[in-house]
Amino acid sequence: MSDNSQTLSCVMIPMNGRQLLLPNVSIAEVVDYASSDAGANTPEWLVGHLNWRGLNLPVISYDAANGATLTIPGDNRGRIVVLNTIGNEHQQVPFMALVTQGIPSQARLSEEQIRKLDGEAGPADLMQVEVEGDTAWIPNLEYLESLAAEVAH
Repeated sequence: MSDNSQTLSCVMIPMNGRQLLLPNVSIAEVVDYASSDAGANTPEWLVGHLNWRGLNLPVISYDAANGATLTIPGDNRGRIVVLNTIGNEHQQVPFMALVTQGIPSQARLSEEQIRKLDGEAGPADLMQVEVEGDTAWIPNLEYLESLAAEVAH
């Protein structure tokens, strides 16, 4: 008899007051947070830019993109998660970056371990889920990519 249970390597990413759930394959790299000035006349959600592998990536605050306050991580907790883009903006913006409020953690999850919840979603949210008793949000990557494309240069 074969075991048909499918598991997916995922990453839980701490944000301000919530955590995001993404498949491991969407993450290109996690780097230490280093502040960089976003400059004048920039959107509220733009933390700054990250020079990564010769690319100048916009660093997005998921919290601010979702209508909350921009929170800069303190006490050496924050990281920047570099994400592979998958949407219509991929040619223009092959990667984007999100600032986190802590160190992402790995999880191997099966479909049975994830249950959709009826949460009040913001523009940067796709859906709220319950993962083994914890609440997490699956981000709307296409929306975040559209923001990255607005400020890419």
